[in-house]
Amino acid sequence: MKTLKLCALAAAVGLLAACTANPVNRSGSAEFQRPASERPVTSDAQARAKTHADLGMAYTSARRYGVALDEARLALAYDESYAPAHHLKALVLMALEDTVSARASFERAVQLAPGDPEINNAYGWYLCTAGDTEGGLARLAVAARNPYYATPTRPLTNSGLCLVAKGRDEEATDYFRRALRADGENIQAILNLAAIAYRARNYEAAHAYLNTAHQTSFMSAESLWLGVRVERARGDREAEASYVSQLTSRFPTSREYQLMIEGKYE
Repeated sequence: MKTLKLCALAAAVGLLAACTANPVNRSGSAEFQRPASERPVTSDAQARAKTHADLGMAYTSARRYGVALDEARLALAYDESYAPAHHLKALVLMALEDTVSARASFERAVQLAPGDPEINNAYGWYLCTAGDTEGGLARLAVAARNPYYATPTRPLTNSGLCLVAKGRDEEATDYFRRALRADGENIQAILNLAAIAYRARNYEAAHAYLNTAHQTSFMSAESLWLGVRVERARGDREAEASYVSQLTSRFPTSREYQLMIEGKYE
């Protein structure tokens, strides 16, 4: 089954990382830092860089990647050492599928701010999508452990997704459960736990997770299609019919609807 996921964004750090002014502990890893984007600016040039980087992040959220890339370049023109600007540039290049350039920007960002949780989360996800699972998990772990990070559920969820992509469902389950402990309303974690339970033929657990997710009014073609298959496996024809009806009415052009029409339940 296709991994249930939201758009989430994320090579070991080069030797230059050890030469920055950021503190390093005895194990060789960076000490925890507040996100660079949240720290006070220290110069007029940095203030201007921050303004453009923040604006670029807003454009990225709106998927206006060309404008966002322009803002990243303007930010770097004011202050080349401003880590969030490199982070922004990396995210935009990743969205534009320029993975080589994205990697270079991520590496520059972590060289400048190796303990930044936002950068480590994004870089960790990038590494996972690039096939470096262990490197990605290591970066995501740094982000999740950072006490300054307001949303540790994100790197925990990303770690689970990273492992699911490699067929490591048992390990992924632990991360998704930890993500839920950090945020009990993490729909992405709940739906992935439902999908893992379904693959393990634990249909009652999958049923319970889906009910929890759908009680929040969240519904997607993927979650409804999973519901069809879960209830079909449980033998609850009434519940299956309800999911079929909702998938048909809400997402008639989706890939999941087409799979249902073709009877491709597995």
